[in-house]
Amino acid sequence: MLTKVYTASIQGIDAFPVTIETDGGAGAVFSIVGLPDTAVRESHQRMVSAINHSGVKFPRKGTTINLAPADIKKEGAAFDLPMAIGVLSAHSLIPADNLQDYMIMGELSLDGSVLPVKGALPMAVKAREMGFKRLIVPEGNVTEAGVVNKIEVFGVKTLGEAVALISNASDLQPVKINTREIFAAEAASFDFDFSEVKGQETVKRAFEVACAGGHNILLIGPPGAGKSMMAKRLPSILPPLSLGEALETTKIHSVAGKLARGSMLMTRRPFRTPHHTVSTVALVGGGANPMPGEISLAHNGVLFLDEFPEFPRQALEVLRQPIEDRVITVARAKYTVDYPASFMLVASMNPCPCGYYGHPTKPCTCSPGAVARYMNRISGPLLDRIDLQVEIQPVSFDDMANTAPAESSEDIRKRVIDARAVQQLRFQNEKGIYCNAQMNSRLLHKYAWPDEAGLAKLKDRMTKLNMSARAFDRILRVARTIADLDRSDRVLVSHIAEAIGYRSLDRANYGTAF
Repeated sequence: MLTKVYTASIQGIDAFPVTIETDGGAGAVFSIVGLPDTAVRESHQRMVSAINHSGVKFPRKGTTINLAPADIKKEGAAFDLPMAIGVLSAHSLIPADNLQDYMIMGELSLDGSVLPVKGALPMAVKAREMGFKRLIVPEGNVTEAGVVNKIEVFGVKTLGEAVALISNASDLQPVKINTREIFAAEAASFDFDFSEVKGQETVKRAFEVACAGGHNILLIGPPGAGKSMMAKRLPSILPPLSLGEALETTKIHSVAGKLARGSMLMTRRPFRTPHHTVSTVALVGGGANPMPGEISLAHNGVLFLDEFPEFPRQALEVLRQPIEDRVITVARAKYTVDYPASFMLVASMNPCPCGYYGHPTKPCTCSPGAVARYMNRISGPLLDRIDLQVEIQPVSFDDMANTAPAESSEDIRKRVIDARAVQQLRFQNEKGIYCNAQMNSRLLHKYAWPDEAGLAKLKDRMTKLNMSARAFDRILRVARTIADLDRSDRVLVSHIAEAIGYRSLDRANYGTAF
């Protein structure tokens, strides 16, 4: 008997449908065709043990399983459960009439229990798109897949439960999740708050500007100044995830297997902090079995690179294209996949090898020229994509001893949200533009051109500080964001002056004076 069971596999961060065709014919040969990888081929042994432990004897007749489409490689153990269902239905051990209503996925243990799989959320989205009425997933994935509406999602613990459900002999109920209520309740919950930060008002202001305009930011300062500590608090002032952004972000983490068991939608923007020994593949994605890299796991959130110059030069240079395009295309001989990579880059670094160049009390011990060589580890084109470059100094004793409460993240976040709302309205007719950091030259002339006083101020400071030409557009972008925070329709001289202050590394003499 020939039967068809429907499942899905992952390509990039999206799922594509796979039809498991099972023919229970004569003979005693069991074969799986359709470009299965090792994990899929090994499923035969798992299915035999799981079916036998479920109270049914594994059919000893010949069985051929085809995974269609046959020209795409099938990877992973998520095909175990649907293939086992296909074997049982092909040999008339369970009715096959209802299989057309189901999409099924799950890994089988030898005792018949069903184990969680990666990518349950994009598979659930694909099942809904294809018009399936019901979806069977492992119980460990049921809350993840259950956020998808307009489809009944069942979580099963064992192969026997899945068989009973398909045979209409089970009272198992589909999961019901009120996504919006849970999302609203958890979206504003953070582990760190800016109210805990003493002093550093200039840096807090720079973070507020960066979050309001979606700008990348680089912190330069000595050890112990609080660079990492403040960076960890950055997500608490970013605008909340929209429901669409949360779904897209969760899909990426689901495919990468980063979701905790029983988790649902990600309600907080991701904050990724790879170590400076990270490989290029781990950073951008890819590999023998393609997986999202750190820049994609930071999608709609923050990628924090501490000890910025210590990262491999090649790894840093590959950031240039995704920072601009907000997507990374991984092209290899056997596959090409696109991963989203719309992240906010936050980097921190010491100003020199010893860490104390420009320190108010500790002298720098680096040799002449060492500071410039240290800074040259970061290429000009990469620095060109970082709008704010902020110097940070150690907190004074008076600030540390001050017991007055600092401004909370909630207060800062309100101003950031208001500024983003202004930008959303401004760019509503601009395709692919949703924040000031993405403005091109045409939009800069249209929305960020300063008045005469502001233009004169910009010319004067760029001449006196001998700033590079690349600083011009960056200053205008940041000035537009500062104007939005001030609820000003025009970019004024005060906005230009503040934006100039955030371009520390554009001074021609930086790193040469002792």
